Amino acid sequence: MSLEPARDPSTEERKFPRGLVVRLFAYLVAGHLFAAFLYLLFVLGGQNQ
Repeated sequence: MSLEPARDPSTEERKFPRGLVVRLFAYLVAGHLFAAFLYLLFVLGGQNQ
């Protein structure tokens, strides 16, 4: 039976889980790509009038 010392939450770094950071970055990139695609559609659609 191993006993680990109690961790002090005030000294421990507060980090986001790695999966959450990767997912957030992917959503940001995908969201910006989708917004750029919509912008391109509106720009090209406005030129045809």
